Amino acid sequence: MELHFSGELQELEAGLELLAPELGLVFGGGLQIQVCRTAPGLLIKRSKDVAEISYEKPVHFFRGLSLLLQNIDREEFFLQEKPFFTTCGAMLDVSRNAVAKPETVQFFLRKMALMGLDMLMLYTEDTFAVPDEPYFGYLRGRYSTDELKALDDYAAKLGIEIVPCIQTLGHLEQILKWPEYNYLRDTEEILLLESEPTYEFLEKVITTACAPFRTKRIHIGMDEAHKLGLGRYLDLNGYKDRYQLMMEHLRRVLDLAEKLGLEPMMWGDMFFRLGSETADYYDLESRLPPGVKIPENVQLIYWDYYHSQTEFYRDFIRRHRAMGKEPIFAGGIWTWTGHITNYRFTFETTNAALAACKEEGVSEVFATMWNDDGAENNYYTALLGLQLYAEHSWQEQVELEDLKKRFEFCTGACFEQFMDLGLFEQLPGVHLTGSENPTKYLLWQDPLLGLFECHIENIPVAEHYGSLANLYHEYNCKKPDWQHIFGVAEALAAVLALKADLGLRLLNYYKAGDTKKLAQIVSEEIPLLVERVDTLRKLHMKQWLYAYKPFGWEVIDQRYGGLLARLRSTRERLEQYLSGQVASLPELEETRLVYRSNTEQLLLEEIRHRKIISACNC
Repeated sequence: MELHFSGELQELEAGLELLAPELGLVFGGGLQIQVCRTAPGLLIKRSKDVAEISYEKPVHFFRGLSLLLQNIDREEFFLQEKPFFTTCGAMLDVSRNAVAKPETVQFFLRKMALMGLDMLMLYTEDTFAVPDEPYFGYLRGRYSTDELKALDDYAAKLGIEIVPCIQTLGHLEQILKWPEYNYLRDTEEILLLESEPTYEFLEKVITTACAPFRTKRIHIGMDEAHKLGLGRYLDLNGYKDRYQLMMEHLRRVLDLAEKLGLEPMMWGDMFFRLGSETADYYDLESRLPPGVKIPENVQLIYWDYYHSQTEFYRDFIRRHRAMGKEPIFAGGIWTWTGHITNYRFTFETTNAALAACKEEGVSEVFATMWNDDGAENNYYTALLGLQLYAEHSWQEQVELEDLKKRFEFCTGACFEQFMDLGLFEQLPGVHLTGSENPTKYLLWQDPLLGLFECHIENIPVAEHYGSLANLYHEYNCKKPDWQHIFGVAEALAAVLALKADLGLRLLNYYKAGDTKKLAQIVSEEIPLLVERVDTLRKLHMKQWLYAYKPFGWEVIDQRYGGLLARLRSTRERLEQYLSGQVASLPELEETRLVYRSNTEQLLLEEIRHRKIISACNC
């Protein structure tokens, strides 16, 4: 498509060059587009062969261009938008096992520009190189300073701010596991406070983290330090009021930030946890000590990925605001519970949260994409969630049809297909209410020692996943460009069509003395299942290497290896029983207990890998 731009183009030309290939643009002739920078918001007008885009921020222009091109068949077009938030962006977790390749980050930056998202946070715990600290990010796929600077340059061309995100208190287990850092360790993941070497180390880390970026903003973390002051600190110094300890540490870190000319922000949960008798962030009975105020030189972030009621978010926005500053809000695109993004829960929580943010006048929001528990999922499955945040930023109410059109234009993917990824966690006849991940525990649980069999009785899990395998196969045929997503989805569903109820069937056939059915599983099902698991492993590895650096895949590889080994062991144990070598199988003699007694049918909670594979938990 040929376009001719005129007007205020200096700050846009580099970004246009980046976007031109995927938009199929040629510059010189064709539609005439006048560009001017005005405030506020975005204005798009077209009358036949002449168009105008007026914008406030460069990234607004790129959204405006995408909207104009999306409606290119209309000779007359008019649209005026004003963002509800001054900043709306995303956070990529590039620290918990998976480190996105620079070209993956660039892909997301281009899509964010078309969507109109203006900030990207890179969550790094230790995945960036620090001078004279060889164990910092060792064998973890850490970024070089040059890689990060190149990403910042790339983002700047598109009008997107990259904000470095680090940890200055907890969540540092990947660093503190090395004997090199024993001197910094309080607990396995928390720094030793009131120790001068700690602050010398933090100054070096903060300085290095910020050096590649234009922004003066930095995210200093400080969330979920549950054992603050209760480890080695306690042995060295005795017990100290944890509020006091937290506030003194915060002031030291803020002093370092001020020394470096930085504008810090931090997670707010620890203040609420320390005021709760149950250490719950979302405890409605939590009470802060009188007079607790957040220092003026730090922004507080209210993170919440769990609630579906607008009223709850409004309440907690006000609680954060009462601490003395306007909060930033962080929601979640549910990428971190298994192989696939949970879109049902993402939509429920996002719609409620961002409605509350608009009502309360919150000015900055962003969507987190975490890689908890090994990063089994892939960032690309989260694209629809990013589009949802973008449209919330520009629309008071997001209409699904408008969202669909925007998503399909900005990404080239299919809205319905991405929504259907959420079917993995929607078992028939079961009312799921939150972040449940049955797909994960049905995949990884041991076929002889299944911990969750009581929860899937009378649920047609095999049929459910079999139908999904057929569905995703159809999607692969329709959208071959997205096979790195739906190929894995199809293979995962095909595995679960055999695996999901395998343990339950083994148990029932064994109890019934049905050796014929057991023999069929030995000779037919398990060999086929081994083949399907290995196919899934290979496709998943290909998907991983498409988006991430190779470091971290070894964790997932070991999970697949363990599953394959246990399937082969299961076959061998059954053969021993069927041949009379052993008179019984103690693994199948054990009475199966419910995992959690207060559930009616299915375990209604998110389960991590370590709790799935064995009752030993070693």
